[in-house]
Amino acid sequence: MNLRRQLLLVSLLTLVLPWAGCQFIQETETALRDGQQQMLAGTTQAIAESLSQHAAEFAFDAASNGHLPADQIYGHPIAGVPLVDGYINDWSTDPSALRNLRGVDGDNRFIVAVSENYAWLFVEVRDKTLVYTPTGYEKIAAADRPAADQVELLSPGSEGERLRFLFAAEAPGPLPVWRVDGSNLSPETRIRAYWQDTAAGYQLEARIPLSLLGDRLGIAVYNTARPDRAAVRSANYGGPVPGHFITSSALLRELAASYVQPGQRLIITDHTGWRLAQAGSLGGNTALAQTEVAPGWLRLAYDSLLEPGSEARLAEPDVSGREQQPYISAALSGRGSSNWFRSADTGRAIIAVARPVVHNGSVVGSVILQQSTGEILSLTNEALARLMSFTLLATIVVALSLLGYATWLSLRIRRLSDAAELALERGTDVISLPSSNASDEIGDLSRSFSNVLRQLGSYNAYLRTLASKLSHEMRTPLTIVTSSLDNLEQEQQSQAAAAYTARARDGARRLQKILAAMSEANRIEELVEQLERESFDLDALLAAATAAYEDAYPERMFHYASPGHALPYQGAPELLVQMLDKLIANAVDFSAAGERIDLDLRVGEDHVEINISNPGPPLPEHLAPRLFDSMVTVRGGDTAEHLGLGLYIARVICEGHGGTIRARNTDNGVCFTVRLPTTAGT
Repeated sequence: MNLRRQLLLVSLLTLVLPWAGCQFIQETETALRDGQQQMLAGTTQAIAESLSQHAAEFAFDAASNGHLPADQIYGHPIAGVPLVDGYINDWSTDPSALRNLRGVDGDNRFIVAVSENYAWLFVEVRDKTLVYTPTGYEKIAAADRPAADQVELLSPGSEGERLRFLFAAEAPGPLPVWRVDGSNLSPETRIRAYWQDTAAGYQLEARIPLSLLGDRLGIAVYNTARPDRAAVRSANYGGPVPGHFITSSALLRELAASYVQPGQRLIITDHTGWRLAQAGSLGGNTALAQTEVAPGWLRLAYDSLLEPGSEARLAEPDVSGREQQPYISAALSGRGSSNWFRSADTGRAIIAVARPVVHNGSVVGSVILQQSTGEILSLTNEALARLMSFTLLATIVVALSLLGYATWLSLRIRRLSDAAELALERGTDVISLPSSNASDEIGDLSRSFSNVLRQLGSYNAYLRTLASKLSHEMRTPLTIVTSSLDNLEQEQQSQAAAAYTARARDGARRLQKILAAMSEANRIEELVEQLERESFDLDALLAAATAAYEDAYPERMFHYASPGHALPYQGAPELLVQMLDKLIANAVDFSAAGERIDLDLRVGEDHVEINISNPGPPLPEHLAPRLFDSMVTVRGGDTAEHLGLGLYIARVICEGHGGTIRARNTDNGVCFTVRLPTTAGT
């Protein structure tokens, strides 16, 4: 991993600080919400204890006669006075509040509302075949009355009598309402009703004075296909006595309005969860609207930090009129409970607390107090928005700063590395390297590299002159040794002495070959310094040299790949042939008998390349930079023929022509490449 990536990863550690800040904000939000919840719990408990003194308003009936809450009818409070026209669009209730009538026809729905001194009834019936009552229906004997589509309203009177009201239309529009007394029908003019046909059946809307209804109410729908067939009944009650007719309490509404504080909503229910009173509102929190977290990545981060709650819409009063949230059900069973809600879209949060209303040891109802956490969210939203904005800015600044610093630092190191490699490649005594004047660690490294290169240059200079020094210093002693051996051979010697003399003679010959190789290297260096260029055909030179090598090394095969045309060149052909001799001799030494040595000449735009490839063992990686230095060899043993000057001589000749030479390993051997500029010496 490079330096820039390392520093970039280090810069990510700056996110630890905002993470700690987010944890603090989260704990603060939780603590504030818990405190607000405890305050609401105390207030709710006080309200519940106060309402226990008005147990009569909760209409608690321990003996429910086996009725379930589904048998009860709730009178939704509505604002205004709707027009009796068979439509519900002018009611201030939610259309989803319509309930299904239980029975054979399960698609029939109804709703009852209360406004001022009236109860409003709306029934929606699905009926493919409408059967109206005939004219004069009330005058027909009960046993002879034909079946028809009708709606019946059942309610016990103030004195406990059974009251039945029959809605039987002769045609769409306003219709008479009949009061059923045994088998007799009498008109009830205090009730107004309207029958409206629809594509799916019909709708009935009626306005009924509350004085006509008792504390129980039942609704039934009779549906028949033909007048001669019995009608099928769908009803909302399961026995002869209807379920409770539940309406809101004026006293409880007044008390709730006096208890509730701004920004709170108070709901009072009976023991089955039906809503008896409601006061207050959670809306209108301008602070929350002003500090609401914007959508996007900030919203996602905000949602991930804050503790999740139930969906905020679940805190709204149930449109059916009956509150059935788990925390409310717990209060109705006698256990105080609480919950909190948060909207995933807007972040709006609500704390809700429910407490039972107990009278004489029985739970007669419940009190639900809700309050928006706008103040808390306003505080946490603003703090979180500032923290995230600061985090984003700080992280970007730190990351860019570290990235820029890493880029500058890696550039300095790269320049130092390139300069050192160039100095090693060219073999020059480079003393000053980039950043050598810097006072930091890279400056120390540059100065250390300069010192190493200076010592390496001195060592290389010593090696380059070693051959000439040895050749000069050893020639005279070797001449003395050789002449002494000549004289010694003229004397009479024992067999052992003759053997020792022969060994000394062999050593002297080997030293002469070493001196000859050294002399050759010195001579080549001098010739290169005094290079006289002439024009010749490089392609013809290589072709002739290849033919000569075939004769000189008959145990090897040679192949020359010609460019196919003459290649004029300016240089010293004798020296180039000597360079080829050294490279070919090296290729022969490292290849086996019968193997092929390839030569090829390639022409570039401003250079030519001579490639010599031979099969054999690969070059050691550690000797690659010093392979063409003086007195360096990869062969084992101690022989004069391989002193390590052959490749050095080839390099001297190549560089004397302004070129470069290198060696590389191939799939089945080694390839030497000589790269010469088109004009020698340039």
